[in-house]
Amino acid sequence: MRKQPLSLAAACLLGVATAGCGPQATTTPNPGDAHAEHVHPTEGPHHGALAELGEEEYHAEIVHDDDAGKLYVYLLDGAAKQAVSIDAEEITVNLSHDGKPEQFKLVADPEEGDATGGASRFSSSDAELLEEIEHDHADGQLVVSINGSQFRGALPHHDHDDHDHDH
Repeated sequence: MRKQPLSLAAACLLGVATAGCGPQATTTPNPGDAHAEHVHPTEGPHHGALAELGEEEYHAEIVHDDDAGKLYVYLLDGAAKQAVSIDAEEITVNLSHDGKPEQFKLVADPEEGDATGGASRFSSSDAELLEEIEHDHADGQLVVSINGSQFRGALPHHDHDDHDHDH
């Protein structure tokens, strides 16, 4: 019977095709299901929340460093594993808090290994941004230009369970 080896081969190919997204996943595909959902990473390499940019072409990892009083955004590839260095001096966070729109800039903060003249990390120590992004009722969007194309991604809501706050 050739059905069993073909099914096993198909399952192996599906496993190889979806393995690139890593062990952190929100869904686990059933190898026998031809319409299995794609596995999405839930956390970036810096243990921050992820925002999808485009059709999973890129990801942005948002990291709150409460000790340093900074917000970092790391640009990552579609699998949310490798840094993507871009030629930009800043990226933008658009927030709407209690119906009031606000715009904040994060400046290029290159890491070791970023391309010369580029950055994969952007940061801000703007106290208002840090406070507003903490609110569950604040809706945010990240705006980034990568290789001449503009990408927008919804900012994930901050998980208060990960931090000690006095609210």
